[in-house]
Order: sequence, then structure tokens, then C-alpha cells
Amino acid sequence: MYAGEITTQSALIFMTDPHIYRWSNKLVLFGIGILILAYLAALGFHLPQQATHMIVAAQGDHHATNQSHKETSEKLTEIKIETPPPLWMVLPFALMLGVIAVFPLIPGVSHWWEINLHRFYIAAVLALVMLGYYFWMHNQPIEGHWPVHHMIMHSESGPNYQTTWGVLANAMLNEYVPFIVLLFSLFTISGGIHLEGDFPAHSFTNAIFLLVGGALASFIGTTGAAMLLIRPLLDTNSERKHVSHTVIFFIFVVCNCGGCLLPIGDPPLFLGYLMGVPFLYTLALWKEWLFINGILILIYYFWDRFWFYPHETIVDIARDETQVRALKISGIWPNAFLLVGVIICVALLDPSKTVPGTAWHPWLYLREIVQLLLVAISLILGSRQARLDNNFNYHAIIEVAVLFFGIFITMQPALQILAICGPSLGLIDPRHFFWITGMLSSVLDNAPTYVVFFTTAQSVTAKLGLPTPIAGVSEPLLEAISLGAVFMGANTYIGNGPNFMVKAIAEKSGVKMPGFFGYMLYSCGFLIPLFILVTFLFF
Repeated sequence: MYAGEITTQSALIFMTDPHIYRWSNKLVLFGIGILILAYLAALGFHLPQQATHMIVAAQGDHHATNQSHKETSEKLTEIKIETPPPLWMVLPFALMLGVIAVFPLIPGVSHWWEINLHRFYIAAVLALVMLGYYFWMHNQPIEGHWPVHHMIMHSESGPNYQTTWGVLANAMLNEYVPFIVLLFSLFTISGGIHLEGDFPAHSFTNAIFLLVGGALASFIGTTGAAMLLIRPLLDTNSERKHVSHTVIFFIFVVCNCGGCLLPIGDPPLFLGYLMGVPFLYTLALWKEWLFINGILILIYYFWDRFWFYPHETIVDIARDETQVRALKISGIWPNAFLLVGVIICVALLDPSKTVPGTAWHPWLYLREIVQLLLVAISLILGSRQARLDNNFNYHAIIEVAVLFFGIFITMQPALQILAICGPSLGLIDPRHFFWITGMLSSVLDNAPTYVVFFTTAQSVTAKLGLPTPIAGVSEPLLEAISLGAVFMGANTYIGNGPNFMVKAIAEKSGVKMPGFFGYMLYSCGFLIPLFILVTFLFF
């Protein structure tokens, strides 16, 4: 797609040229149409139906879930006798994450890195290195997870075709496709809703923005909530000089900590849902959600009210009080209803579960096809002007798709090493998992970090025989991993996808944002003490 090749300058043209906007939407609609037709053809050959039958058969009786986990654990124990992938095979994964963290900070290289096609070059090369290892060198069995759990033996003679395909299917078909379709659906549909207004930028007004965004983040995703509210927040504060701290707290709450109540709230929780965590499980984290977001909003209010607002000039305050525009919302129809439809799809169209009130298991990938259909409806029936007013384009979601293509493939050796060696790492306490998941989510990306330690926790749970497993993970460990990944993704700009997107939008609006380490002064000063309190109060 051409958007993978746009530079920063051409991205601006992309966002403001209605002809390019129409062309890009036509390409997206054409692609969705092709995928829907391909899925209908697959239904004609009964392929999704057969895959669902395999998933249901592998599950067995609902009451045998614990026995199933026990059998899986026994298989994992057998694998542990064998040799895991060599530690050096984690290098492509580490390089992928390191490039994401460092390249945007290097003068000269950062401009090259802005082009999505260049990002794909890096991702593809590292992915091929990893797949090459499994094709030629790997001599141990691996676990396959698509469409059901199974063991794949290496080839005794010649290349490992089945092993390589199993690894690729684990990464792309089992994890990447549902993940990226959900992000794409939330991103595109929410991009069709435009909020416009300029209120007096009082501390209380900004705190309400944070509160509403933190509540929405769990239900339309941190990406959706951030894209919906950041522009009206910036418009409201356009007359003030001191705005960067408001954007930083917006990143803390809306882009991260607000998204821990549902799997669609934050990417790591959705990956947990794909790995067997019940859809409504994370609602049990409401106390932690209320504690961390409530305190952050209170800190923001008092800091802004008694420090930053008094330091605004009289002229700026007068402009802020007089240059007021009422709130206008466009694009609600049909996008608000389509966002609800995405939530229903994720909750109900899981092939491993029956649709409530029926005995029917949805066909494999029906959930993703329906989500894409909702996107098509949004693009066809939604307001074109609302998207133009939002400067909507697909560059950001293409960037996420390209980077996670590399991440999901290259992290496979790390997952297998942790599955085999996880219990020997000494991580047994929820506090251990909260901090190690969280700190790595700060400097890497919280979605793959969640998967790595989710897998480790499965091994620890099986090894120690811990009680109350959920998807093979002890419940206290699962809570710690979930909260660590979601909350501490706020510690740096690179911890979660929306962080950098909000920073870029704010800077284009004239807000001078702190650099990478300047931002960390805020997170270390405000977030880390709160996370220490979370450790003592909830674990």
C-alpha cells in the first residue's frame, strides 16, 4: 500500500487532500471486500467450520477444563527434558524492540524510520532470520497453537517445513490476525467521530476530559479514546501557555491506565483474551482502575489549579474565557453503534465458546470478518467531513501493523524458552510479575511483554501447582501481569502505541512536549510512587 511509503511531508498532504482520502478509503473497502469474498469461499469448502469443530473437540467437556490444563502441563514437562531454542535466537526479537525504541531518537535515522516501508524492511529481515533458524537448525519439537494445541516434531532429515509453518501459524494466524483486526476496527470507526469545541480551560474542565477518557478507554480501546478526545482537549487549551503537563496526564490516564477493565481496552489484555482469559475477567480489576486513575486525576487537578493556571498571563486567561465554542459532535451515526458492535463481536463470536442461549460455536475468523464488515459500514455510511476534520488517515495503523508483524514473529523463540525455563527464573510472587512485566512494558511494548510473562506464569502455575488457574495461570499472577502491562506502559513514550500518537498530535498543534527522558521525569515522579502503593495495597 502506498501509505507505507509516505514521509512526514507527504503524510500532511495525505491528511488534508480529500482526493487522496477518497482513494485510500476505496482501497480499504476493496481490500475488505476481497477478504469477505475469500471467507465466503472458505465457508463453501467448510474450512472455518472444520477448524471450529477441531477447537471444540480439543476442548472436550467444559467440566474437564482443569484436566485439560493438567494434560497440557504434562506435555510441557516432557518438553522441558529437551533443549529449548538457543538463547541467541532471542536476538532478533531484542533487535526489533531495540530499533523501535532507539531509531526515532537518532538524528538522521529518525527521518528514514518514519517511512513505513523502511520499518517493514527491518521487520521482514529479522523475521526471516528467525524463521530461517527453525527451517534449517531447530532439532526439537515445538507446540503448535493454530487452530488447536498440538505437538510438531522436527524433521530427522532435511528442512523443517512443518516446524516453520507451525511457528508462523502461531505468530500470524493465532495471534496477529485477531490482534490487528481489532486495533484496525477501533481505530477506523472511532476516527469517524469528530468532537469539536473550546471550553474555558479550567483545571476542572481538563480533569473531566481525563475522567471521561479514562472511562471510555476500557470500552472503545485506549487508541479509540485517545484519538476521540485529544483534539478537543487541545482546542480547549489552545489559549493557554502551559499545556504539556495536561497532555502527559492524558497519556497516563487515557492512553494507558484507563484501559484495564475489558480486553478491548488495551492490546495486552486482548492477547490474554485470545489465550483463554474470560472476556469479563478484567472487570474484577475495577478497584485498581479506580485507585490509580482517581489519584492521577486528583494530582493533575490540584497541580494545575494551584501552580500552572495561576502562572498563565492575564491576557491568555481573558482570551480563554471569551473565545469559547460550544461542543459539537459529528459522525455519531453510525459509528457509535458500530463501536458497540465491535464489543459484541469480541465478547460473543469466540469459536471456543457457544453464543449465549445457543449451542452454536462461531466459525473461526467470523469475529474478524464481522469487525471488518463494521469498518466497511463506517466508511460507506459515516460522515466524510468528520474524518477530514479529524485529519484521519491510515498511516498510524499501518505503522502498528508493520511493527507488530515483526514483533509477533521474532518473539516466538522467547515464548518457547520461557515456556520451558520459566519456573527456573525465580518468579513466583505476584509482586515479581507485576514489576518485571511492568518495567519491561515501559521500555519495550506492553503487548508482547504481556505474552512473554503470561507464558512464564503458565509454567510457574503448572510447576508449583498454584490454585485457581485462569487459562492455566494462577489468578493472583494473572492480575499482576495484566496490571503491570497496562499501567506501566505509561512510563515512556514507547510503552504503548497511543503514547507517541498523542505526542505527535500535540506537537503539530503547537504544544512543546518533553523529550524521551523529559517525559520519564514525569512518570518517575508521579507514576512509580503510585505503582509502589499498588504493590502494597493489592498484592
